[in-house]
Amino acid sequence: MLSPVSLMVAMLVVSGGAAAYTQDYKDALMKSIMFYEGQRSGKLPPYQRMTWRDDSALQDGFDNHVNLVGGYYDAGDNIKFHFPMAFTTTMLAWSVIEFGDFMSPQSGHAIQAIKWSTDYLLQATSIKDVVYVQVGDPYADHNCWERPEDMDTPRTSVAVTKDYPGSEVSAEIAAALAASSIVFRRIYPAYSNLLLTRAEEVFKFADSYRGSYNNSKVGRYVCPFYCDFSGYEDDLLWGAAWLYRATLNKYYFDYVSTNVYKMSRPWNVGEFGWDTKDAGISVLLSEYLFFNKVDWKPFIPYADEFVCSVIPGSPNPSVFYTRGGLIYKPNMHSLQIPSALSFLFVVYANNLKWAKRVVQCEHGVVTPSRLIDLAKSQVDYILGNNPMETSYMVNYGRNFPRRIHHRGSSMPSIKQHRDHIGCKGGTPYYESRGYNPNLLTGAVVGGPDEWDQFADDRNNPGQSEPATYINAPLVGLLAYFSEN
Repeated sequence: MLSPVSLMVAMLVVSGGAAAYTQDYKDALMKSIMFYEGQRSGKLPPYQRMTWRDDSALQDGFDNHVNLVGGYYDAGDNIKFHFPMAFTTTMLAWSVIEFGDFMSPQSGHAIQAIKWSTDYLLQATSIKDVVYVQVGDPYADHNCWERPEDMDTPRTSVAVTKDYPGSEVSAEIAAALAASSIVFRRIYPAYSNLLLTRAEEVFKFADSYRGSYNNSKVGRYVCPFYCDFSGYEDDLLWGAAWLYRATLNKYYFDYVSTNVYKMSRPWNVGEFGWDTKDAGISVLLSEYLFFNKVDWKPFIPYADEFVCSVIPGSPNPSVFYTRGGLIYKPNMHSLQIPSALSFLFVVYANNLKWAKRVVQCEHGVVTPSRLIDLAKSQVDYILGNNPMETSYMVNYGRNFPRRIHHRGSSMPSIKQHRDHIGCKGGTPYYESRGYNPNLLTGAVVGGPDEWDQFADDRNNPGQSEPATYINAPLVGLLAYFSEN
């Protein structure tokens, strides 16, 4: 009997849907990690492979007498938003923790990508009870089309403090540092200890001075771009869950298992991304709960409910599927949803295998292999098995986006065009119908609409703009499928 996923694929073939291509997951993995080199801010290292980029933003933080040089630009602009940057880092670290054994020979590059961010996050948290959360004025930046090497818009640095808290961004930074400490534990123990110590300090700050950065003095900078729409309580649980994973200190597990019942909003079983962490918390804790055979409630029931809400045919779906088979929710960047959820599918499937369990849903049994098949279908869709027969990863496959919404990619490289291009000097490049001159290799763009349609148009950022947090879960998925 065909599973719903298999039946969906069969129906697509009969109805003239996406042709099936064999994917080169190793090539896609290499490129998905290389993408982060194109997003680097600061002084570029000698091992930089994305050679059309150069140094940028070398005085970030100087307005507040701190060093905030480095880190990543989040997407196609030149702003450093620390909330999504930290989530990106957490997911890159989780990818290495779960699937690092499958990453060779890309392991070193993946670890470099993590350290580029953790070095920066250490700088952003170097002052006690102060956490820098953003660098750059997004309104001024979005009014210009400039290469990062040229930008002359204000590089305003803003922070949360005791008086103006930001629990969500602080807790996510704590999660990123804690998860990364696990990555570096064997290869760089002193650095790992530094990350873990800082993670505990930042988490204590986030928990002691509770409040959303939406409502603080930094709200006018972070909103509406990366407002916290789901509240900060899930981020505190997420940070504590990662601290438990890194330390095995029961205090953090008790924190999560107690405070989950004190949340001021319902648990969002099917939500996971830079804003909402609910499903990720359940899956992250499932390994500990299965292994130690302790009370599973509420996290294993939540994880099972997550699975039941996203499997095709669910009577209570938290997502819907496009005709081409893509998990879809209305979103600025549609591919961040299938990327993040598919990562959880594979991690939970592996934990279910270990526990010799299946998920009992109202509409049938979901086995670990079915979850992995579903995740693979999403990865393959992103890489080109879709009705448009388009790879949504730049420079992968026969047909991929060439007019992406990305300032540096769309303008002449600073290496070839040394003259300064000012704020409005880049407008002709933005408006051009020509291909971007610089390939942002490995970038996964926002993706198609609910009808599987995609416009390769840099004037349509919802579809054509890449983002660091779309790629991060995909790194782990590509590593897994490259060997499985």
